[in-house]
This record gives sequence, structure tokens and C-alpha cells, in this order.
Amino acid sequence: MEKLTFYALSSPEKLDRIGEYLAQRVARDISRHRNGYVVIAMEAMDQLLVACHAQSLNLFVESFLKMIHGLLESHEPTMQLLATSSFVKFANIEEDTPSYHRRYDFFVSKFSSLCHNNHSDPETRNKLRVAGLKGLQGVVRKTVSDDLQVNIWDEIHMEKIIPSLLFNMQENYETPDSPQDETTPWTLAENCLRELMSRATFGHIRSVIRPVLKHLDNHELWVKESAIHMFKVIMYSIQAQYSYAVIQLLMSHLDEKSRVDDSGQRKPSARPRADAKVRRGIVTVLSNIVAIAAGESIGPSVLEIFNSLLNHLRNSIDVKNTTPADHENETLLQEAVINTLGVFANNLPDYQKIEIMMFIMGKVPLSGEESRNTDVLLQHILLKSLLEVGTKYRTVQMAQAFPSAFLQPLLDMSLATDPAVRLVVQQIFHTLLDRHENLPKLQKTSVDGPLPQLTVDKCSRQDMMFIKKNGPEIMVHIYENVQLTNNTKDNFEALYVTLGLLCIELGSDSEALIELMRLIFAIQDLPNTTSAMTASHRASVHALVASFLYVVGHLTAIPSFCTHIEQIIKNRRERARHLLPWEDNKQALNSLPEVTDDLLFDKTVVAEALQSSGHDTSRLLTPYMPRNLGEVNVNRSISDLNSINVEVDSISSSPGLFRKHPQEEITVASLKKMMAEPLDVQQEEEKQRRLQVVEQFRTAAFEDLVAKTEQQTVDLQNKLNEILGKLPPAIDLCSRPSSPHPSAHNDDCLRQICPVPPPYPVQFPELFVF
Repeated sequence: MEKLTFYALSSPEKLDRIGEYLAQRVARDISRHRNGYVVIAMEAMDQLLVACHAQSLNLFVESFLKMIHGLLESHEPTMQLLATSSFVKFANIEEDTPSYHRRYDFFVSKFSSLCHNNHSDPETRNKLRVAGLKGLQGVVRKTVSDDLQVNIWDEIHMEKIIPSLLFNMQENYETPDSPQDETTPWTLAENCLRELMSRATFGHIRSVIRPVLKHLDNHELWVKESAIHMFKVIMYSIQAQYSYAVIQLLMSHLDEKSRVDDSGQRKPSARPRADAKVRRGIVTVLSNIVAIAAGESIGPSVLEIFNSLLNHLRNSIDVKNTTPADHENETLLQEAVINTLGVFANNLPDYQKIEIMMFIMGKVPLSGEESRNTDVLLQHILLKSLLEVGTKYRTVQMAQAFPSAFLQPLLDMSLATDPAVRLVVQQIFHTLLDRHENLPKLQKTSVDGPLPQLTVDKCSRQDMMFIKKNGPEIMVHIYENVQLTNNTKDNFEALYVTLGLLCIELGSDSEALIELMRLIFAIQDLPNTTSAMTASHRASVHALVASFLYVVGHLTAIPSFCTHIEQIIKNRRERARHLLPWEDNKQALNSLPEVTDDLLFDKTVVAEALQSSGHDTSRLLTPYMPRNLGEVNVNRSISDLNSINVEVDSISSSPGLFRKHPQEEITVASLKKMMAEPLDVQQEEEKQRRLQVVEQFRTAAFEDLVAKTEQQTVDLQNKLNEILGKLPPAIDLCSRPSSPHPSAHNDDCLRQICPVPPPYPVQFPELFVF
């Protein structure tokens, strides 16, 4: 061997003839079953390959590959193992010169077949499978970094390599207590897959993932844990910036598994029971691999992914209604999709979570008196999805968590006909309102004993503006919600938690606290003013009021306030336990005994207690007069006259409001001048004035326009105060002599006479009127 190596190194031009001679000898020895001579020839070829780096090595390699080819075609396991061992050694050699004509198609096919070997002897079977895996690993290493070699990423090659790796990996999950050392086929297959995925570029992702999806389909592995593990291996091995491509391919595969025809129904060829399990498996894989990817790697098509998942929810509901036999699988699928939506949202920035919640809200069908069962079920499922996304959002400012485009549809849905839907809406409010982890404490609250320690923070200026703008609308919907006849115990408890969170998060603002107190006393009056309520409904309303005021008393810590609340609760505990919260006997009430005044909370006592601590309670004694929900949406309380801006006569002070005829100095000279000027001159002047108006609106900053209207607001406020001050005291339609607040009494009378201020016409420049 030493002489042969010296001869080859000293005469490199002889290498091709040496290789050709050895190949002929090996072919002859194989046919004659002289295995000893075959081993000697292969060892000689291996040493020559390692020792020689001549330019003529390519021809020598061709002879070497012919020998490997012949050994692999042999049916003897020892020869196949010998060929694989030599090929792996060759794959680790870095060649100096490129090869333009070498092909590895046969080796890919043969090594892949070895990976599926089914020899009767387990030890021999494992050895052959390991040999096949090492051979595939050698082919990949030899070709993946050489552009002149055969493209190993071609679909025809990947459809052989990937299933071979996955087949050996799944053996690990099907064989309990299998060893995990590097000599086992499943461990080696996983390492090969990791190495292959780490070398894949963006253009290769599709050719690698498609065989994975096909293999999982053919072997029905979606319903097993092996599918999750396989995709985790892929996601941990692939370059991070390409992770979203895997997710998109998986989403596309899920869409293919849920194909529907033009009418929206599933095709008859689909098998609902098996298909539901497969779809649930794909969705479960999605939920497990999204957490691995970085937040920004989900890609630009976030809304498309959420839209696709929501469509799968809708299709699942349709299948669930049309195929009762598959009810359980479709329910599990829906839960998996909802969980996946939450996992997706958890990897998004907060601003995108709000967009996703708005997007889901837009998919919820409108609620009506004649809503179909399918629509109600879809409302419930989609709102549960929205709730799952909302749990991943951390509220900082209320205005950001509740933009008007999201808040108004959510409030409308809070009055849905189905109580379960309304309950989910309230849970969404709980999730987004709770910024200080007070929700679990409120859910366990009772009127017996002290409250858990609640975390209260000062209300920011932005939150004060939010509650001033949207508070009346939120409270009107709570007021209407309480009156719905099909409310359950869970609905009332959810409304109590919503009111409690509003008080905790925004109640440090005195005005917001007073408005909440007005609302709760209006709710207390409902059983006396609404004849359609059942006895259990009235008892639940009184329990809701008691639980909320109990929380307010502990938050404000005003002694007289707390004493009054505790006294009423004590009276109820002694004579009317059905009026206390969390009592389970409300549904059994056929008739409600008369509720005397000593069982009701006194608004006057509460107002005096709040006034003693510095609160302005003039508004508290004003009756709560909610608008009808069918009217035009008003963002402010009707009783809040001080916050209404109405255009009166100060139009000239606003840059955006001009009289049709601007004020001019009228004198005899000006009239003579007007008569003397031709008509064309007058028209030109009018045109110039209009151009000045247009230019002002085009160039002036928005802040400047707002600043010029501030004085107008002050003048209007003074004028309103002057008008209210001139009202005669003879108006006594709603006299209440015992009221300690005469000013509030006068305001109340005025509001009852004209509950809605008359709208004033807004004058615009002629240029803007069409």
C-alpha cells in the first residue's frame, strides 16, 4: 500500500488508470463473492483518496463511485455497510477542483431505501438504517455547498430524503423507552434533519416543508405528538428570518384540508370525522411552533393568518351544525383554533393586538331579535377568540385599549340576545380594564368581612378624558344590560365586576365616581319602576347594587359611608337574605316581599358622606335619565350642560365659520363706491375673499385653528351661565323641598323641561357648500 501510494503521488497522471483497474477488480470479485478482496480494494481506494489531491482526481473519483455503486447493489448487508462507510469518508474530503458531470441521483435513491430497511434481524436492520442515514448526510454535505453539483434541493430529491428522515424519527415515538444515544436511527435522523434545515435558504423552504406535510398526511401523524416534535426540530434549526415561511406553508396546508365549495359547504368527498382530527392536529402544531418564532418573524400577513383561522372557525361551526356525529371533534377543533389565536397574538406588539381585536370584532355577526342559532354560536366562538387575544394585551391607557371603532361595536354586542354572549363581552371588558391584577380579587368578593387588598392608582389625565367622553355611553349600556330579562347569575356577577373595575381604575376621578354612583342608584330604582321584572330578577338587581356599594365603601374609606352600607347589609342579612349577593336562592323566588326603605341604600346619606370628603355631589342628586339606545349616539351625558359646546353668535371669532355676508363698515361713502364700481370688480373681490378662505384652511396649522376657537368657548360658557341665571324661580314642576342642594334642584328642573339642548345651525363658507 505504501508503494502504491508513493507511485500515485509521484505519477498523478496514472490515478485514473489505477482507479479503473481497481474498479474492474472489485466488480469481478463481487460477482464471484470474494468479499475479502473487495474489502482490500476499498481500503486501497480510501487511502488513495485521502492521500492524493491531483487535478486528475475527478476521473479517479468516478471509478470510486462505480465501486460504491456496485457494492450498494449487492444484497449482502456487509457489502452495503462497507460501501456506505467508504462514501462517508469520501464526503468528508474537500476537493480542490470542481466536478461538472458527477451525479448522485442513484446514491440518494439507494441510501433512502436503506433508511426504510426492514431486515428480520433488529440489529442488522438498525445498522442498515444508520448506514442509509449517514449516506444521505454525506450526499447533502457533498452537494449543498457546491453550486456545480446536482441541486440537492430539487423536489425530486427532497421527496426521498425528507420522508426517510421522518420515518426513522417517528420510530422513536412509536417505540416506548427507546434509547437516545447517537447510534440509534431516530437520533441520527433528527441530527440529519437539523443539519439540512440549518443549510436551507428562503428559496429552499417550500421544497423541504412540502414533503414533510405529505409524509404526515400519508402516515396520519397529525393526530400524534410526533408531528409537534418534528416541526419543533424544524423551527429550532431553521434560520430565524425564515420562520414565518414555515407558518405560511402550514396555514396553506390547513386551508387545503378545509376546502369548501362556492356555496360555503364542505365537499362531499371530505370525511368530516377524520378531517376534523387532522385539522385539529395541524392547528395544534401551529400553536406550538409560533411561540418558537420571534415576534416579528410571523411576517407581514398577520391579518391574513387571523382571517384564515377565523374562517376555519366559521367552517367548523357549519360542519358542527350539519354533521351532529362529528360534534365532539369539531368542538375540540374550535378550542384549538381559539388557543392558537391567543398564541399568535402573544407574539405581536400591543398595537397589532388592538388591530386584531378590532378585526375579529368586525367578523362578529350583528345581534338581533331573530338571530339564528348559527349566528349566536358564531358570536360566542368569535368573542371567545377575541377574549383569548385580549388576555395577551397589557392595557396602559384606556383610550388605546378602547378606540371608538372597537368600543362601540363591543358595547352593542353587550346587549346581545343570548346571555352567554353577553357574559363573554363582559369578560372582555374585565380583561382590558384590569391593569393592576384586581380581577381575581373582585371575583371572590363578598359582603362578609374585609375585602382583599386592592391595588388602586391615581387616574391619569388621559383616562379622565376617556371616561368623560365614553363614560356615559358605557353606563347607558350597563343600565340597559341590567334590565334584560334572561340574565343569569353569571351575568349579574360579571356586571358587578365590570362596575368594580371601572371604579378601581377610574374612580379616583371625582366626576367619574359621582357618575357611577348616579348609575347604581338608578339601577336600584329599576325594580320599583319596571313591572316586567321577575322576583328573582329584582333580587339580583338589589344584590348587584349592594356588592358594588360595598366595594366603593372600602375604596373611599369614608366612615359614615361605610357605616350606612354595613347597616343596610345587616338589615338584609336579618330580614331579606335574598337581597344579598351570592345567595343561590334567587332563582327559586316566586314573589318578592316588599322592600322597605330600611333595606335600600339612601342616596341622600351617601351624598352627604361623599360631600364630607370633598366630593362635589350636586350631580348625584340629579336623577339619572339615560337616552334611548335607538337615538343618535351622544358621547356626553345629557345632564352635563357645562360640557356642551354650542355655536351661537360668536361665529366671527372662529376661523372656520364665516357669515354669508362678512361684517363690513356701512357708510354713505362705501355705498357710493359700491354703486360706482362695475359688476366685474365686485365679483373679482368676492373671488379673492373666497381664495383667502381656502388658503387659510390649507396653510394654517391645526393647533392655530384650535387656539382661535378657545375664546369662543369661554364666551359661550359665560353666555349660557347668563341665560341660566335669568331663569325665573317660579318653575316648580319637580319641587323637592327637602333637597339640600337648590342649585342642583334648578338644574334638574331645567333638564326635565328640555332634556336635549336644541341644535344650532352651523354656517359654512359658500365655497364648502355643495
